[in-house]
Amino acid sequence: MAEEKKVILTREGYEKLEKELNYYVSVRRNQVAEQIAIARGFGDLSENAEYDEAKNEQSRLEAKIVEMENTLRNCIVVEDDEVRTDVVGVGNAVKVFNETLKKEQVITIVGANETEPSKLKISSDSPIGAALLGAKVGDVVSVDVPMGVMKLNVLEISR
Repeated sequence: MAEEKKVILTREGYEKLEKELNYYVSVRRNQVAEQIAIARGFGDLSENAEYDEAKNEQSRLEAKIVEMENTLRNCIVVEDDEVRTDVVGVGNAVKVFNETLKKEQVITIVGANETEPSKLKISSDSPIGAALLGAKVGDVVSVDVPMGVMKLNVLEISR
């Protein structure tokens, strides 16, 4: 059996996932059970679309809960005090000058489960994140993106 790749999470990402799991287990699971109970009351289960949908939702929810529990159990958490600022790694905020867009940007390197592209929280596994990993202030990294090659000049690395 192939070894699973460990998920990397920042402390913030770990706590967010824990909170989300707690919501699914303590609130959402009860809501779905209630939907199933209500749908049972509609009569014949063999022709009851509401019941079928509620059971399908329960299956999706339970699969999500198992996935989240496995992630939390097997992940590697990058603690804030472990994040270095001399070289880019997971947990860093990296101020770059994007030579392609001709503007400064702050890109935060996070684990794959924490990405929020609209907030420039970029996965360490993404092309941009992977290109920045290991870079130092003053380095210019090139990244192949759909619109061509993007050049990022590393200006500052922080936590």
